[in-house]
Amino acid sequence: MEGKYIRIVTEIPGPKSREALALKEKYVANPLSPLAPFYAARAEGVVIEDLDANRFLDFSGGWGVVNVGHNHPKVVAAIKAQTEKFVHTDFTAVPYKVYAELGEKLARLAPGPTPKKCAFFNSGAEAVENAVKIARGYTGRKAVVCFENAFHGRTLLTMTMTHKAVPYKVGFGPYAPDVYRMPYSYPYRTPVTPADWERRFLSLVDPKEVACIVVEPVIGEGGFIVPAPDFLPFLRDLCNRYGILLVADEIQSGVGRTGKFFAHEHYGIEADLICVAKSIAAGLPLSGVIGKAHIVDGLIPGAIGSTYGGNPVACAAALAVLEVIEEEGLLERAFHVGRILMDGLKGLQREFPLIGEVRGLGAMVGMELVKDRSSKEPAAEETKRVQREALHRGLIFPTAGVYGNVIRFLVPLTTPEGALQEGLGVLREALAAVYAPTR
Repeated sequence: MEGKYIRIVTEIPGPKSREALALKEKYVANPLSPLAPFYAARAEGVVIEDLDANRFLDFSGGWGVVNVGHNHPKVVAAIKAQTEKFVHTDFTAVPYKVYAELGEKLARLAPGPTPKKCAFFNSGAEAVENAVKIARGYTGRKAVVCFENAFHGRTLLTMTMTHKAVPYKVGFGPYAPDVYRMPYSYPYRTPVTPADWERRFLSLVDPKEVACIVVEPVIGEGGFIVPAPDFLPFLRDLCNRYGILLVADEIQSGVGRTGKFFAHEHYGIEADLICVAKSIAAGLPLSGVIGKAHIVDGLIPGAIGSTYGGNPVACAAALAVLEVIEEEGLLERAFHVGRILMDGLKGLQREFPLIGEVRGLGAMVGMELVKDRSSKEPAAEETKRVQREALHRGLIFPTAGVYGNVIRFLVPLTTPEGALQEGLGVLREALAAVYAPTR
């Protein structure tokens, strides 16, 4: 099988990948269970080539990490240049300018008029953990409100805040205390009005005890759920009324994915704290909290930090990412990529009753598969089968949702239109292999 981008020349996995798989089975912990049954040899743009010279379209974008594409030349050059200077000092031991330069850039990109400051860490979960620490330290309150369908990480606190039990939480309790879960605005399944939400909130926890509400402006792992237009503005107003900090978890939705640098910009609000990670450094471990300066400065020196957080090589990569986004117009391009995906998926929806809803914001696009459009019963097994069929045809994409019945696309924003169309063609073949189209 061969297209302009996809090339399958062996069975999947091929012999070299099978050899690597044997090594994994012997020496790598079983819970680390990859999506792809093959092993990467190199990657560029939207294409990954495996050890057997098969080429795949990567619509997972490294789980939302390579918005500027795999191995962007400017990012690679920035990494090389920084490694020739120094690789590590720990900013809290001997500081370095590239950390502060990145802080300046992100503070200026954060929406709203309030002056911002930044702190950098290693992973998305660390960013969320530290945002909650900052909120608790600033407010003197302990409770945290999160949402159904949320995913915030795998540490004790962020695992507690995450909704889906299997595989993220099963067997790992007891969980962190003072975490309260509320419904998210999910128009396809559980629409919720602001008035009803507030009534449920007030019956669940005393708002005077709540330090922060942590929300994904577009739900990621939980199903690519775009809330009703009034939901985030309502949360902002509610937080203002009760003295609660609003934390925007932009780990998957940020860095241009939705056509704005941060997804909550679409709703005209200013968050108190913003968590950023994934695509910010194109694959190097880097995360951050961007917050209103008077809030993040409310903690004592040494209250937050990390040995590797804000590593100089990762910061240099992040500065290059920001440069690429601006120079290549990737915010505008996200809307173009999103339109192509939405149009293609809605065409497939007309053909395949298996597709219950197509939804998205910018290039953060997904579709929910159901056994029956009336009952909306989740089609989890069919979703897995479509994913497997696509993989063997050269297209990589992740699934999502509490029920595992959402196909999501996190394509690099640099993806050529031809690659998008080729991927949509493969997706159609995979759907047809699982579910006969309507005639």
